[in-house]
Amino acid sequence: MSSNDAEHECACKKGLTRRQFLTSAGAGALGVAAAGHLGKGQEASAAVIKSGEGTRITLLINGRQFRMLAEPRWTLLHVLREELGFTATKEGCGRGECGACTVLIDGIPRYACMTLAVEVEGFEITTLEGLMKGEDLGPVQRAFVEHDAFQCGYCTPGQIMSAEGLLRKEPHPTVDQIRQGLSGNLCRCGAYHHIFDAVKRAAELKRGGAR
Repeated sequence: MSSNDAEHECACKKGLTRRQFLTSAGAGALGVAAAGHLGKGQEASAAVIKSGEGTRITLLINGRQFRMLAEPRWTLLHVLREELGFTATKEGCGRGECGACTVLIDGIPRYACMTLAVEVEGFEITTLEGLMKGEDLGPVQRAFVEHDAFQCGYCTPGQIMSAEGLLRKEPHPTVDQIRQGLSGNLCRCGAYHHIFDAVKRAAELKRGGAR
């Protein structure tokens, strides 16, 4: 007797044809799969946070406190630009690749597009506006102007913030340290030589007491 005949005989003894057995088994499997899918869907929907629901946070930006309601999904970049008006911080790629949105968080350069606003409560946030004293440019900004370290200028705020972070950590940077410190910032115009010269000049201005 073949295996198919044996399977057919086994099914027949239970009052089912082979076709009926396979059909009912398939329907049962589909039912189990559908039930599992619905269960997961219900669990997922229960975890969804409705748009518009806010969390109270207080952000310290450029020495000032800002209290606000923020959605948990909001990035620091969104809050800075769209909610608080710090538009010097630019949105480039939006996925942590170009560095145009770089800000300092406790003195360390971070991508604002990859940082949630609720993450940085209690930290000191510095944007490009925070490097100025009134209408006067800070030393890194002045050095960038002196050395024409930009062309289109879109990446410049992020370049300056990375340079500022580097110089706070290393007042006497080597060329290799400058390259490493700004390696997370892309300049599509290719003005890297001028940018590196500007950072060296900014180091001199800072060491000379320039503010």
